Amino acid sequence: MIRLEGRVAVVTGASKGLGEAIALELAGAGARLALVARDRGQLEQAAASVRGRGAEAEAFVADVRDEAQVAALAAAVEARFSAVHILVNSAGVNLRKNLTDFTLEEWRHVMDTNLTGVFLMCRAFVPLMKARGYGRILNLTSIMSHIALAGRTAYCASKTGLVGLTRALALEVASDGITVNGISPGPFETAMNTPLLANPEINNFFTSRIPLGRWGRPEEVGKLALYLCSEEAGFITGTDVVIDGGWCAQ
Repeated sequence: MIRLEGRVAVVTGASKGLGEAIALELAGAGARLALVARDRGQLEQAAASVRGRGAEAEAFVADVRDEAQVAALAAAVEARFSAVHILVNSAGVNLRKNLTDFTLEEWRHVMDTNLTGVFLMCRAFVPLMKARGYGRILNLTSIMSHIALAGRTAYCASKTGLVGLTRALALEVASDGITVNGISPGPFETAMNTPLLANPEINNFFTSRIPLGRWGRPEEVGKLALYLCSEEAGFITGTDVVIDGGWCAQ
């Protein structure tokens, strides 16, 4: 059984979806949690769920796209917990439309959240890990890093860029005892995908593409994340683990 007692984990996008699922798994393993999101109400609900697993949790409202807010977040987390051992970058957005219909503001919104936000978080928290010679960084990428669908240009670009960031950063910090990996989820039953799940035609299209014949459950990503954030995964770095029911194997 994987245990994380004595470890402090920062999870962005922790108020719902895969971020919350990961936070719950880390909490169940004994980690102390700093939960980050923009919506105070949803974040407090997630924090209550984490505490229900018997873990210590603190909610921090911050926008990962904002350099000043990320810097303040790092200082606040260090003041509250004195250390950071695990960073999970799960905050993300997706706008589904054709490239020619995108405004520059919309494009930047996707890129800033999915890619620049991870850069800012890593830049802020890597020094805290280096100071202790240990760290686990986990970035939520996507199967859209490996395949593509029409209407996903901004999302695919941001997530493919995130895989590149993950690999390069892994090489930069390997000598500091820090691993950096990605998880590429396929279709999962999350709030982001609610419009797709609710549309029978689209739902059937996605299900037909998945050899296992179903959408993924958020806790399945949570359990994979728990392993990659543990001592047991110490020889895994610079890679991206696809969890998609077999979609990308075709």
